Amino acid sequence: MATPESDLPESGDVADSLQQGLFSHLLELRTRLLKSLAAVVLVLLALVPFANRLYAELAAPLVARLPQGAHLIATEVTSPFITPLKLAFYTALFISMPVILYQLWAFVSPGLYKHEKRLARPLLVAAMGLFYLGCAFAYFLVLPAAFRFLTAVTPQGVEMMTDITHYLDFVMLMFFAFGLCFEVPVAVVVLAAVGVVDLDKLRSGRRYAIVGAFAIAALITPPDITSMMMLGIPMCLLYELGVLAVRWLVKPGSLRPDAG
Repeated sequence: MATPESDLPESGDVADSLQQGLFSHLLELRTRLLKSLAAVVLVLLALVPFANRLYAELAAPLVARLPQGAHLIATEVTSPFITPLKLAFYTALFISMPVILYQLWAFVSPGLYKHEKRLARPLLVAAMGLFYLGCAFAYFLVLPAAFRFLTAVTPQGVEMMTDITHYLDFVMLMFFAFGLCFEVPVAVVVLAAVGVVDLDKLRSGRRYAIVGAFAIAALITPPDITSMMMLGIPMCLLYELGVLAVRWLVKPGSLRPDAG
């Protein structure tokens, strides 16, 4: 039965509704971003008085292994002021990440299917926890081992005194790299959920995963075998954890729109 022309929505009405919907989404996005920014700023303001103490804690793995009389140096005039503030900002971002991820989740979750929400929630929590774990692993285990090696191989007659800004950049890069590398289980689960790989492919590709893990470790870590092993072995174990998670939690193609 044909629909009367009077019952059909006019093109202008459809355009207006789409424009209003887009405008409301943009307003919500702005609100979420402002809340995330406010969380970072509040934490930063709380950390600024402790910026120098934070830097001292960050530098402890290197300072403890420097030769007697050696110390960190500042090669730029503003470095003693700017560098601790940069660390305070990074720390504020690190601490505020749960709030930022929650705001992101609150924005995108209404558009997700029920089965997507059921899988996305634990993946989001796991991704955040694994990133923090990777940073802690780098700080407490990898950096001390790397600095022990680097100070041991310093040529005779060369005094090792690292610039504080270069040290901060190096450590932040290590934190970011280890945090991302520890996301291996989440990446494996997502690839299996969207149907790119299945459990049999993951099992048969184990040898390639091991080679890839140690290749990545060789590129990321300082040039010593200990640091490379300390990243390569955990990545292999995390791959196995991802395989187990796929076996227990994921149905093939469970993130597809037609999945039940």
